[in-house]
Amino acid sequence: MLVSTTTVIARYAETDQMGIVHHSVYPIWYEAARSDFCKKAGLPYSKMEESGVLTPLVELHCKYIRPAHYEEEIEIKTKISKLTPVKVEFSYEVFKKGETTPINTGTTLHALVGKDLRPINTKKLHPDIYQVMEDCMQEDA
Repeated sequence: MLVSTTTVIARYAETDQMGIVHHSVYPIWYEAARSDFCKKAGLPYSKMEESGVLTPLVELHCKYIRPAHYEEEIEIKTKISKLTPVKVEFSYEVFKKGETTPINTGTTLHALVGKDLRPINTKKLHPDIYQVMEDCMQEDA
């Protein structure tokens, strides 16, 4: 199973008056980590979009466990947790660098659609793209 690790440093603009990373930042970090995951899997978003496959967000779940603070180094572990021919779910675990207990966990669910924004069966219409995503879920990836 491919698990990608993306590192970010909490910026001042991402914090509130208390110096705590604002809750709205985590989905942005998820997006950065998801893009990084896809690139590492050999299937960057730009390549998918050129092929006619778009991945609009349809659900977002985000659990806040402990806060992150300004200038802390943060690691986001990303993997594909569910896959069907018409949707893909990514899971995220957010850690302070060097720690083993996550400070945040979440998932994003994305539809697999064509340029007309209608769901498509990627397994049939884009088997190469579907295969890359399926391979990422295999234990030996």
